[in-house]
Amino acid sequence: MLLASFLGFLLLFLLIGFSSVLVRSKEQSDYLLAGSSVPPSLIGLSAVATNNSGFMFIGVIGYTYATGLPAFTMMVGWILGDWMAATLVTRKVREVSEARGTLTIPELLSRWGGGHFQVLKVVAALIAVLLLGVYAAAQFKAGGKALQALFDWDLRTGAIIGAVMVLCYGFSGGLRASVWTDAAQSVVMIVAMTVMLTTAVFTVGGWQAAWTGLHDVSPTFFQFFPAESAASGLTGALLFLVGWTFAGAAVIGQPHVMVRFMAVNDVKNIRRARTYYYLWFVAFYTLAVGVGMMARLLMDQGAVDPSLVMSGGELDAELALPVMADVLLHPVATGLVLAGLFAATISTVDSLILSCSACLSRDLMPKRWHGYGTARIATLVVVGVSLMIALFAKENVFNLVLFAWGVLGAAFGGLLVVYALGGRPREPLAIVMIVVASSVAIGWRLSGLNATIFEVLPALVSAWLVYGVGRVCGLSGPAK
Repeated sequence: MLLASFLGFLLLFLLIGFSSVLVRSKEQSDYLLAGSSVPPSLIGLSAVATNNSGFMFIGVIGYTYATGLPAFTMMVGWILGDWMAATLVTRKVREVSEARGTLTIPELLSRWGGGHFQVLKVVAALIAVLLLGVYAAAQFKAGGKALQALFDWDLRTGAIIGAVMVLCYGFSGGLRASVWTDAAQSVVMIVAMTVMLTTAVFTVGGWQAAWTGLHDVSPTFFQFFPAESAASGLTGALLFLVGWTFAGAAVIGQPHVMVRFMAVNDVKNIRRARTYYYLWFVAFYTLAVGVGMMARLLMDQGAVDPSLVMSGGELDAELALPVMADVLLHPVATGLVLAGLFAATISTVDSLILSCSACLSRDLMPKRWHGYGTARIATLVVVGVSLMIALFAKENVFNLVLFAWGVLGAAFGGLLVVYALGGRPREPLAIVMIVVASSVAIGWRLSGLNATIFEVLPALVSAWLVYGVGRVCGLSGPAK
């Protein structure tokens, strides 16, 4: 019954994706940007499903299980940063993309000022292809973990199923199929998380019992800031909050999210799209934190066997949600939760794959190859490469996503902010900004300094310092 429920929901998503073929046109602009004709409600639901991925269902729940209330503080900072950056940038992105006729973020960056910075486009596209591929691999891995926990399947099985699904409807309908399925998946995700949280609370005896029990988990579980932070006291708390605020602001550097706002049917509807987006975003994150905390309580109280979240003799908190669902719920409801989890991964993967294939087919290929067929072939290639990374990567989902998210946000976010504020760096300066920001983000994480503050902040600051120096040296045109 569990398997039937799960497969039933997957079939539903496939049918929704395939139905988009009925209104598609065989143009690259339709495949990559849905002809910029998507209503704001669908844009909002699609963007939030894309953003709240397997990282939310697997990574954030796992992080909450391990740390407790600091995950809530992380949520506050993340959403605040997302809102501030998006308010500044998204409307301008939609306006400029329409005025310049651009279909991808690298193309947008290269033509923002009215010129055509070909080298900048290539550099940005190479960074995007590499990191979006890693990001997609993390989502495939999240799906594999869910099926491994519930069906005892090999980790690779879930990754392969996800890849086949994305290839089926993404190959057929492009961004329009992605948006339609994302919207349906976001509804299933919300319902699944609500069912899981409610069931967990009543399993321990109700809301009061849950509140009391959570305070007894550990001395640090109900503190707003992590006890293991590299800096202590007020300094550590501020660095934690500011770091995650800038992590949320990195949303403007995510091609798979920003392309949704480029696809909205009218620039006047950007605000409405963002309203849908934030309402659902807050709901998703709140539910994820709640489920993660309840998972820890249930396992501490013995209602769920803690050994079920062990992998290779070590705790794997990212298995918390699928294990809880299997133990507490009726098979049909478990199928719903599993489908919600899988939907979260797929709703992000399809967006990542399409953004990656768009960069590959439009930004890195000669103009004579810019066409519908090339975009579809690129989709096939990207799915294959991302799946290979997922099958062999050793990192957990949380770390893989944060790495890709941080570097993408740093690489493109700093330049987009400068553009949005009227800056017009010349091509060499724009390239240096991207390269320096990316390098700082990577170096910051590899050196372990992200334990003090998330790498997006120093990376963005470095990009803006480069711009400031370049402007003094005459490498930037007048602000507009």
